Amino acid sequence: MNIVWSRQAIGHLAQLRTYIARDSPGAAARVAATLLDAVERLEEFPNIGRPGRVAGTRELVVPGTPYVIPYRLRGDRLEIIAVFHGRQKWPKRL
Repeated sequence: MNIVWSRQAIGHLAQLRTYIARDSPGAAARVAATLLDAVERLEEFPNIGRPGRVAGTRELVVPGTPYVIPYRLRGDRLEIIAVFHGRQKWPKRL
């Protein structure tokens, strides 16, 4: 399974890391590492995420964090669409 991050997802990850780093650079690094590790598990278990609220997607709820990572499967490719805080309002389309 080939994992590909969208530009939007890369931007979200960078933004959340910058935001958290304002108060705690160490915490920012830990959260980012946790998110990246969770995404890596998708390579072996692509259906581990729950069915997504947006059609055609799945959602990886990252344990120990408030973050949800929507993704979609396309053949042998897994696309990371975004990284959202669980309390964030979701767009109707991704």
